Amino acid sequence: MNYAKSTETDVAYYILSKKGEPIYYKDLVTEVIKKKAKPVQSLSRAIAEVYTQINMDSRFHHVGKSMWGLTEWNPPETRRSSSSSDSSSSSGLKASRRREKKFESIQEE
Repeated sequence: MNYAKSTETDVAYYILSKKGEPIYYKDLVTEVIKKKAKPVQSLSRAIAEVYTQINMDSRFHHVGKSMWGLTEWNPPETRRSSSSSDSSSSSGLKASRRREKKFESIQEE
């Protein structure tokens, strides 16, 4: 891969695909900066810029605890027909409200 001609997000994608598992954001961004071999006046600014680009790119997925992976590693959510999702979201909302009321009554006791 020609890192100099690639975008920062393409380099990050390449790094993650080679690693095959999520990487701590600062390690990922630092590796991108090293591979791009760009002169950096402010490391914190460069980290913020690359992090923002990764955050905005749908190929990347935040997996928690400042770790980033690839969206393609996660199975897509199953989608229901609109009529069943409407009824299921309504029943899910009702169940959520019941749980909240139970929780509040437990706290009051």
